[in-house]
Amino acid sequence: MATSAGAQEIEPRAYSNTPVGLNFLVAGYGYSEGDVITDSGGPLQDAKIRVHTAVLAYVRALDIWGKSGKLEVFLPHAWVSGTATFRGQTVEREVSGFADPRVRFSVNLYGAPALTMAEFANYKQDLIIGASLLVIAPLGQYEDDKLVNIGTNRWSVKPEVGISKTWGRVTVELAAGVTFYTRNDDFLGDKTLEREPMFSLQGHLVYHFPRGMWGALDVVGYGGGRTTVDGVKDDDLQQNVRVGLTLAFPIDRHNSIRVYGSTGAFARTGSNLHSGGVAWQFRWGGGL
Repeated sequence: MATSAGAQEIEPRAYSNTPVGLNFLVAGYGYSEGDVITDSGGPLQDAKIRVHTAVLAYVRALDIWGKSGKLEVFLPHAWVSGTATFRGQTVEREVSGFADPRVRFSVNLYGAPALTMAEFANYKQDLIIGASLLVIAPLGQYEDDKLVNIGTNRWSVKPEVGISKTWGRVTVELAAGVTFYTRNDDFLGDKTLEREPMFSLQGHLVYHFPRGMWGALDVVGYGGGRTTVDGVKDDDLQQNVRVGLTLAFPIDRHNSIRVYGSTGAFARTGSNLHSGGVAWQFRWGGGL
């Protein structure tokens, strides 16, 4: 029942413009229950999994040859507990530790030039086209003789392209990506676990309220990710759709809060879970 411990990401405003030189420190807490995305090497049944996750992140807004971009570094820590039926037997485990850290680099290729804080005051968003690359390193907690793990013991790389269009206070966003995985050569001791690419498509309807507050309706679909253990394919193809809500509001010039929640609308295998959380963000630099 090896699990990555983290829900599939839902991220509105991923390709919005940000003044160059701004820094963000983010501390968050998330909770999920139900099924989780697995590297099980076989489908789980009757999963009752609970995941508490604490995340510390740093984000830097960049000037990339005149285009706006971001560098994001995430360090998550998770507590996982629960039971499931695996190949006819009930398995149970409780474990905590660091999850796989992740680094994301993004650049807005069109419609979002690199601007200083003073220049940004006159910027009006219209059409933005961007791209990003997410890399997840196999540094999280992993024990090759256990059925439940927080880390995945393999690299993941996710290129993505996104488009954002604004009409007044309303922004519509679409992003398409694919995640590629390296092999896990230490699955359940001496087995080799391989995972096919996972495709994702997410859409967001964002409404911008006065004074910097915004809310988003989120819809995300995933497909693929079938696993193979020692050359034998499993019937664990991921096909699922998630819907959620996000609300962000500023506290003052430097601090803001984001709350979010999501649930599975459709799931063929895995990720039929309910999740929610809250994040605090502190920003500085860039002439703020």
